[in-house]
Order: sequence, then structure tokens, then C-alpha cells
Amino acid sequence: MATGPAPVEHPAPVEYAVAAELYLASLRLGTASRRVYRIALATWAWHLVGRVPPPGRSRRGAAPPVLPLALLDPPDGARRLRDALERRAAGADPRTVGRELSILRGAVTWWRTNGWITGDPLHRLRPPAAAAAAPAAVLGPEHLKAIFRLPAGLREQACWRLVHETAAPIERLLALDVDDLDLVRRRIRAEPAVRWGAGAGRLLPLLVAGRASGPVFLTERRAAAGTPARDRCPVTGRGRLSYRRAAELFTAATAPLDPAGRGWTLRDLRTARRPVAPTG
Repeated sequence: MATGPAPVEHPAPVEYAVAAELYLASLRLGTASRRVYRIALATWAWHLVGRVPPPGRSRRGAAPPVLPLALLDPPDGARRLRDALERRAAGADPRTVGRELSILRGAVTWWRTNGWITGDPLHRLRPPAAAAAAPAAVLGPEHLKAIFRLPAGLREQACWRLVHETAAPIERLLALDVDDLDLVRRRIRAEPAVRWGAGAGRLLPLLVAGRASGPVFLTERRAAAGTPARDRCPVTGRGRLSYRRAAELFTAATAPLDPAGRGWTLRDLRTARRPVAPTG
């Protein structure tokens, strides 16, 4: 989470991108948060000149347009940002737009404090209101059977079974290492009250076969340089699966089964009624 940055003595930058990097350098952010902030500020650069940024992952490697920071000054700054907000709101959900607008607001406030822009181009500019979502469908026994029949990989099915059969905190399960598992007794060694059933009991030994240590649930790719040893498999070099990625995979996989078309969350799976008879 960002802390309030102090003004710096620096010549007024001409380019928006330079001003954005100086703002990021003034914040105390983790690596992941800094990446989110940088992507958000770059996204506004596209919309400020009336262009749509590349979609999805292709945006990460695309150079945003070069534009002068003075575009945010009166008399046109407020109009440009209003138009940019309308364009962004047309292609993103309200929560994303609100987060990105908050990041830009922090940057604009810092730039004004340093005297790099005048006025407040974000005055009275508010993110779009989120539409009321339809109630989520209850995750019932038939849905569970369908979920466990999905053609998902071994990692996903083992994770889903473990979440459902233990009802343990999901973050705790993703933090498990191979040597935490008592596969014979189907329980966590340090927490013997946390037990799983036949579904996870069948899949977990297959998932960790050939590994004596390291995270139980691994990413698809090798861990990035600097990843702590406790979050990296000593055999494959792959990193520990994050909660965010696990949640994304489950929701995407279950969307076709959800009558509302949104998919369920891992927390829905954790709290769904048990037990479920093994399938397949």
C-alpha cells in the first residue's frame, strides 16, 4: 500500500511518462503494487490522446504514447480527463476504473504539490457507479459434481478438492509445503484436525510425486529471480501458486456452469455443503 509521498526538488518534467516514473519512485510500494500503478498510469496515457490501449497481456509490452504533462493543465486538462474516463469506463468494469482513477488522482495531487501542473483537472470527476449484480447462484451438490468433472489439470482438481474437503482457510492451503502433508492419514502434520477426504486423498499423491519439499501447488512457469527459497520448488524451479491466480482459474473454469455466467469463487467452494461423493 502506498504511503503519502513528499514533494521533491526536481525540474518540471515535460513528458507525462517521466512524471509518472518520478511519482512511482516517491512511493513505498511492493513489486506487484508498483506494476499495477505503472500499468494504470500508462493506460490513462492512451486514453488522454483518444486511443484505446492494446488489450490484455499485449499491453504490458506496448509503449504508451508520448504526451506532454501540460495536457493536464487548464484550459483543456479537465475535458481531456473527462473524455478519457468515458472511454475507459466503456471498456472496463467500474471497480477497475475506480482503482485506476484513484491511482491517477494520487499522481495528479503529487504533481500539483510539486508545481508541475496547475489547477485540479480531476475536480468533481467521479468513477462510474457499479451496476447492482444479480444474486449469485448457490453452489449446490449438482454444481459440485459438475465442477469435479471439469477437464481441468491435476493441480486445479487437487486444489479444488482440498479446499472443499477441508474447508480450511484457502491462503493456509496454498501455503502448504510437500512435507506438511501426511498423505497416509490425509491430514496436515502440524494441524491434525485439518483432514481431507477421498477426492484429495487420491489426487495429492499424484501431484507431489517425486518431490519431498517445496510448495504443494506450483505455478506453470519457473519462479522469477529473487523469489524466496521457501516459495520455489527445489526440483522444478517453479514458484508457489498465488491466491489470485488460483482464484482466477477457478472462476474462469466454473463460469460455463454458473447460470449467471460469472463463475464461483474459491470461498464459495470452501463453504459449499459437504460431503460430496467421489466422481470418476
